[in-house]
Amino acid sequence: MNARKTVFHSRFARHRDELKWLYLELYHDEAAYGYFISMLERCWKERKKALRDQDTRREADPGWYRRRDLLGMMLYVDAFAGNLEGVKKKLPYLKACGVNYLHLMPLLDTPKGRSDGGYAVSDFRSVRPDLGTMADLETLANACRRAGICLCLDFVMNHTSEDHEWAKKARAGESGFQKRYFFYDSWDIPRQFERTIPQVFPTTAPGSFTQLENGWIVMTNFYPYQWDLNYANPVVFNDMTENLLFLANRGIDVIRLDAIPYIWKELGTNCRNLPQVHTLARMLRIVCEIVCPSVLLLGEVVMEPAKVAPYFGTPERPECHMLYNVTTMCTTWHTLAAGDASLLKRQMEAVCALPKDFLFLNYLRCHDDIGWGLDYPWLQENFGAGEVAHKRYLNDWFTGRWPGSPARGELYNDDPRLGDARLCGTTASLCGVEAADFEGDPFKLERAVACDLTLHAWMLSQSGIPVIYSGDEVGQLNDYTYHNDPDKRDDSRYIHRGTFQWGLAENRTDPGTYQGKLFQGLRRLEKIRAGEPCFDAGADVSVEDSGDRRVLALCRRAGDRELVCLFNFSSQFVHAGVDREGTYTELMYGTQYSGIRSIELWPNGFAWLLRDGAE
Repeated sequence: MNARKTVFHSRFARHRDELKWLYLELYHDEAAYGYFISMLERCWKERKKALRDQDTRREADPGWYRRRDLLGMMLYVDAFAGNLEGVKKKLPYLKACGVNYLHLMPLLDTPKGRSDGGYAVSDFRSVRPDLGTMADLETLANACRRAGICLCLDFVMNHTSEDHEWAKKARAGESGFQKRYFFYDSWDIPRQFERTIPQVFPTTAPGSFTQLENGWIVMTNFYPYQWDLNYANPVVFNDMTENLLFLANRGIDVIRLDAIPYIWKELGTNCRNLPQVHTLARMLRIVCEIVCPSVLLLGEVVMEPAKVAPYFGTPERPECHMLYNVTTMCTTWHTLAAGDASLLKRQMEAVCALPKDFLFLNYLRCHDDIGWGLDYPWLQENFGAGEVAHKRYLNDWFTGRWPGSPARGELYNDDPRLGDARLCGTTASLCGVEAADFEGDPFKLERAVACDLTLHAWMLSQSGIPVIYSGDEVGQLNDYTYHNDPDKRDDSRYIHRGTFQWGLAENRTDPGTYQGKLFQGLRRLEKIRAGEPCFDAGADVSVEDSGDRRVLALCRRAGDRELVCLFNFSSQFVHAGVDREGTYTELMYGTQYSGIRSIELWPNGFAWLLRDGAE
């Protein structure tokens, strides 16, 4: 037995009993299980030496992805640099930004005009032709690995495009491929499903099923051109796992499991977060630990912390390596509009109570909209804020319709009947940079830039991996040209998915421009974070009373070091702090304080206050 085979079998031996039990308990199919294991070994054999060497290094350092110097950026290949070769040429820029974790938004082959932003995949092993080839993606992955950059890619698990080979064969009547989806010849069962399944997009894509031209009905939870896969069929799980490993073997370091809570469907349920989802997630984690242990699983679970946490699994049976901190993101924007940090304080108390091993990706903006998934019962009880009225206020504020609001954004999936909508816009435009720049008001622009930096400082203060949306590092504004594109104009999310403005990015070294102020300010924050032990993932983190509900106080402790982070979410000067004696130094500007019970914070300003270690 050669050394390579010994490595596979030794890893497999550690997981054999659990993996077999999980698989057969779910599928009761010995033949399918036998194929599954042989497929895993085949994929492992296909893994090239550079990746196997990386597997060995990261196995020896299992906490490698918990370092405080990790900084992420997410971007669209075409918007950022045209194609994959263009991204490779721009790696020096990404390094100058401090980026060592790069998330490329969906780039696998999709039908033009029916792609849902790349999430309707027609071939899991081909890149969109306008972006390059799979060989180009592997070349970029190799370059990123040499540059010390981890590469993240989306893996769309829940569905395929109706143009996928499986879907075409199913539409043609091939029974084996129809069983990979949910096909029905009448509305009897679909109507039973729809009694309990919540609609994902009730305005733009109502219902959960689509009737084909020949009368057949297929489950389509998201859009009519995205056909839900049937994971109760082991062939689906086997083949989708092989597709995941194919991407891992191209050099992808982080696989983002898109819409993972939806992947198991069962009549009479809401088809969300069912126990079988966790069985599948656990098996995928085991698969990675056997075949490609340097690869991480990132779960896209858009829910509050109590419902997100189960996707980490347990210390004995882990599932995803990391998850999105989505509730904190949307609560942050609520807090900015409300000028009151009470709800955010409550949210962070829940996050701080979770085990330190739980690793979140923290962000202000991403490719998607901002959905107002807030704690409305608590807001009603404490502020008398009804859900419909409060959502309307937030959307009015961030679209600039509220008197005095500097924000500029647009709504997505606006449902006037329910008073509900989601919000789109770049960080800078939502912070007021766009309005101030348009008005030519230097005072407003200074305040808007300060607000933008404060929000980024808040993101960087949280435990986990901070991820910047491409363009935010130079304050890119909303791109309204999507209104003129017939393939995009019905989707307002393209307002913040605009082409990267390289001309404006050249201003990043000029402190006299707002691009330079944002870029240099953000880089200073990132460097401080990378060098300060209080930002370690294992630090003790707590939320304290700041003395003013407009200000959030977050305390981080590592050994005898303490960092107090204060964030003023209001547009007024505020005096706030925590009950501490001793000498504290503000890390961003170097100001020293003797005691921090009450210090002055600028409107939408912040302070990172480090206690003198000698004390």
